[in-house]
Amino acid sequence: MSTDARDHWLVYVGTFTKRDSRGIYSLKMDRTTGALTRPEVAAEAGNPAFVRPGTDGTRLYAVANSAMGLSPGEMLAFSVDFPSGALTPLGTRASPSDGAGYLTVDGAGKVLLAANYASGTVTVFPVLGDGSLGESTQTLHHEGSSVNPDRQEGPHPHSINLDAADRFAYSPDLGADKIFIYRLDAAAATLSPTQTPWVQSPAAGAGPRHFAIHPSGEFAYVINELASTITAYDLDSSTGALSEIETVSTLPDGFGGVNHTADLHVLPSGKFIYGSNRGHDSIAIFAIDGSTGRLSPVGREPTQGRTPRGFAISPGGEFLIAANEDSDTLVVFRIDEGTGELSPTGHVAEVPEPTCVALL
Repeated sequence: MSTDARDHWLVYVGTFTKRDSRGIYSLKMDRTTGALTRPEVAAEAGNPAFVRPGTDGTRLYAVANSAMGLSPGEMLAFSVDFPSGALTPLGTRASPSDGAGYLTVDGAGKVLLAANYASGTVTVFPVLGDGSLGESTQTLHHEGSSVNPDRQEGPHPHSINLDAADRFAYSPDLGADKIFIYRLDAAAATLSPTQTPWVQSPAAGAGPRHFAIHPSGEFAYVINELASTITAYDLDSSTGALSEIETVSTLPDGFGGVNHTADLHVLPSGKFIYGSNRGHDSIAIFAIDGSTGRLSPVGREPTQGRTPRGFAISPGGEFLIAANEDSDTLVVFRIDEGTGELSPTGHVAEVPEPTCVALL
């Protein structure tokens, strides 16, 4: 495969390091065929389970020590060499809270937001001029619990996400069965609750996990880990408020096994949305009605591995890469732009305990 920058994307893979993984892995993906190069260790770290590129593609950020219940995490910052993919450390910043597991960066590259599952908090870090992180400026504590005594005894924010205008931040909280809504002040690196500070899950015990906003900005979606559902919302761009449209199952009728959903992404065209099933081991596919935000099932594509925790869609919407955590593989699928269906390309890479995929 060509290594010309115009012919490939850089792929970074976050992992758990409970077995054989050494940290963050990098490889290249051919833009035409989806072929993958051999993975290489880009940075050694403990449990860098979530990775996220900076806005301009010259930085990469990661959460380390992020396995559930571990000690407070560290935020890792790197500069990215393109096209080689080499990472140069820009320093680490300790999280003030336990269980950091998800992060996002605003469009201007000035603020990093982290969701801390174990401690029930979200934290704000300023991004400095060189791309490194400053001391945290704020930690906000969620409140609430729900009906599952093992997973919902208290708040557990599982992600935090910004709208396209970087005005509002949304944090689905699995433990509280709520999506918390904040207004972002990027200049001050602070969050404040909106007038409607949260929206309740449509059913007790749903366990909201990951969140995605439609390219139009009119709709938002959350995947509910414990209920194996996706809920669609109307999004008020002036207030940030969410209003439920409908909730649909990610599983086929008659499935009787154990399943927990994980990741969620909208195709760049806005026509389709994808969610991962861990247990059924598939990607659930839905068509999006662009006028109403409602979802219609297209199908469920097996990921050819076990426990697809995270996945990524290529910037042009051509390919989907599924990370099968328990079978140590990345599997590439081609996306049919007309139907949304997934077709295996035959391209597979072996990465130990992959949990998250990011493309540059």
